[in-house]
Amino acid sequence: MSLVKTRIFAAALVSASMLTLANGASAETISGALAKAYKFNSSLNSSRAGVRVTDEGVAIAKSGWRPTIAGTSSINYATQAGTRLTTGGFGVSINQTLFDGFQTLNNVRGSEAQVRAADENLRNTTQNILFDAASAYMDVILNRQIAAFREKNLAFLNEQVRAAQSRLDVGEGTRTDVAQAEAQRSLAISTLSAARAAVLTAEATYHQVVGDEPGKLAPAHPVGKLLPSGLNAAFAIAAAEHPAIMGTQQLVDASEFAVKSAEGALLPNLTASASVTRDYRNQSPAATAFGTENGWSNSANVGVTFSVPIYQGGRVSAQVRQAKESLGQARIQVDVTRDQVRQAVASAWSQYQSAKEAVQADAQAVSAAQLALQGEVEQRNVGQATTLDVLTSQSNLITAQINQVTAQHDLVVASYAILQSVGHLSPNRLGLRVAQYNPKEHYNAVKDKWYGLRTPDGR
Repeated sequence: MSLVKTRIFAAALVSASMLTLANGASAETISGALAKAYKFNSSLNSSRAGVRVTDEGVAIAKSGWRPTIAGTSSINYATQAGTRLTTGGFGVSINQTLFDGFQTLNNVRGSEAQVRAADENLRNTTQNILFDAASAYMDVILNRQIAAFREKNLAFLNEQVRAAQSRLDVGEGTRTDVAQAEAQRSLAISTLSAARAAVLTAEATYHQVVGDEPGKLAPAHPVGKLLPSGLNAAFAIAAAEHPAIMGTQQLVDASEFAVKSAEGALLPNLTASASVTRDYRNQSPAATAFGTENGWSNSANVGVTFSVPIYQGGRVSAQVRQAKESLGQARIQVDVTRDQVRQAVASAWSQYQSAKEAVQADAQAVSAAQLALQGEVEQRNVGQATTLDVLTSQSNLITAQINQVTAQHDLVVASYAILQSVGHLSPNRLGLRVAQYNPKEHYNAVKDKWYGLRTPDGR
């Protein structure tokens, strides 16, 4: 080989290697897809906004401890029988609740419990979105693989139709062989169309969950190292750590404080008030006997009001009973959630074990189906098998291949489902390269805020 040809060949190898690396680098991984979903999923961002809404409930509840200040001003003009009277004034009043039957205290504690429940619900929503993203990722891979198998099947059947027609033309085949091959080809065209439609649907779901178009997707593997050691261990972890259970427990606390707050309306109330006013009066003609002089006058007032509720028409009693029933419902909901989580753990674990066994069995089935097809083709070529035998073997091979990739898909999805069911499907445990959202930052910024219309992000 000449020096010029050698250089050209070497340059071609380098270019091909660079292209291969670029294509590999551009392939999306399942971790990358989950990171995008964590950042861009609109449902997850909406849930985060909902937590920020709940945070403000603490500041609203704490306002019951703080004074209210109001400024007042007025001006009036009246005339009667030739007498004109102009009055006006301005002032400032302040009111401070000294005791409200512990209603504010319990409202604050209840709001704080609501915030903790919202945080746990956000963790649960995050798990659900990450699982949806993993499922969408694997669905795209699966449906693309199935479509590829269907395309290869159609190409194989096109060749079988051509071969059957050629044998018929030379008198070695029958019209039945041609009809059988054409029938299978027509069915393959239909199934390929359905497979391509399934790919488009899976890609649309991927875009909805992840927030990006699915390009080239790298193969994914089960997260076996992150799974519990056994089913009983999974049950124990889920009962202690699943955010759905912890969230309902926080709602029980919030309901208990709601009962105490409602009962506080039956207790006495003590309020302090103070005001300063400056009044103006101008009467023309001026009043004489027993009249008030024209001009400005100042006044101040300080007082304490103590009130004891005696009967409120049954309203407060009904509110207390209502709060107690809500508390009972919240306690029952904890048991409901525990049962749901336990069922999800058992279901995900059984699907994972089933998929593991199916992957091994389907791999053997594919190998056997490939050998059977090769044997049928060779036997058909020497007249020891029919076209129908070849078509049946091809159908068996396609079925085995689809079952194999479906089992691989189910194995990966089930591993993520186990993590979700025990409450461990989080960016931290998955090692996602993404800035994690911390709901405490917003809560700490607003919980003790006395005044201000702007949100912490400047809106």
